[in-house]
Amino acid sequence: MNAVVVDAKRTIFGKQNGLLKPFLPEDLAAPIIRFLSRKLGDQVDEVILGNATGRGGNLARLSALQAGLPLSVPGMTIDRQCGSGLEAVRYACSLIQTGAGTMYIAGGSESSSQSPFSERARFSPDAIGDPDMGIAAEYTAARYSISRSLQDEYALLSHQRSRNAHDEGFYREEIVPLGELETDEAFLKTRPIEAIIPRAKPVFDTSSGTVTAANSSGIADGAAALLVMEEEKAAALGLKPVLRFIGSAVSGIHPNFSPAAPVVAIRQLLHTHDVTPDDIDLFEINEAFAVKICVCSQELGIPFSKINVRGGALALGHPYGASGAALVTRLFYEAKRRTDCQYVIAAIGSGGGIGLALLFEVLA
Repeated sequence: MNAVVVDAKRTIFGKQNGLLKPFLPEDLAAPIIRFLSRKLGDQVDEVILGNATGRGGNLARLSALQAGLPLSVPGMTIDRQCGSGLEAVRYACSLIQTGAGTMYIAGGSESSSQSPFSERARFSPDAIGDPDMGIAAEYTAARYSISRSLQDEYALLSHQRSRNAHDEGFYREEIVPLGELETDEAFLKTRPIEAIIPRAKPVFDTSSGTVTAANSSGIADGAAALLVMEEEKAAALGLKPVLRFIGSAVSGIHPNFSPAAPVVAIRQLLHTHDVTPDDIDLFEINEAFAVKICVCSQELGIPFSKINVRGGALALGHPYGASGAALVTRLFYEAKRRTDCQYVIAAIGSGGGIGLALLFEVLA
């Protein structure tokens, strides 16, 4: 059985303690669930959401009920830290492949502004190493010889791509408004990013570091989700799928070098399905740090021209549990716009050194 993506949406992304501060995670997720489930009612088998910094409880069930889905529709919440939203999509696709169900809403929601926790979760035992993600980014840059200039070069490229995507209306296609909020907070004012990036000082290793606030993503609030179906079910409902799930890979590396985790997952995924980076038309890899994209490009031989072609978290921000689902949402709309895509990959790395990658075939 084939799992296909027939629709995808996200909220705007807002800075931590910014525009979306009043919204709880369920307030962010419910409008998307309501939009994706319109006219489907109790045909949805389950809502699966990722979340990393919430208050606990079953956010997916709470969000489904707040969205007005029938009481018969259950929900499940997943925590794989930054990979939570992408894991939710992976799990939904896998359930369809095994015949456990035919229709899921899968994604993630994060309100860092509403988190009750003053400190981050532990990623790894101290005996192994439990660095903050910024320090892990510095370790990764040093281990893979990624220079400050290369990180800044990619950061500038990503910011320019994001601004262009916003200006050309591409992001508008992705967004379900929250009342009058329909523009990502990053674009409400113009910043001289070309001047800011080279002037930024290292923030994690202030003596000799290369990772700055300008080549790192900001913490954000937001939600994203996809409508995933069994392919024959979509045909029966007259819905046109855009992406067909082919497979996935998850892997672990040393927590000290967690930004490099997508490299291992992508390499494993390519090997399993006997394809090369040249066979993949587009990659969406979460931009928690520019160094992450630089390492993936360098180690896998992927040109920047194939990675995050409409920008990403360096400009928009990183709402942890939602970011992975936002990657697939971006691929969904980019694949619809193009006629030259056959295969695409979404990948993410998370604290503790876990990489996750999903391969899709483009049907649009």
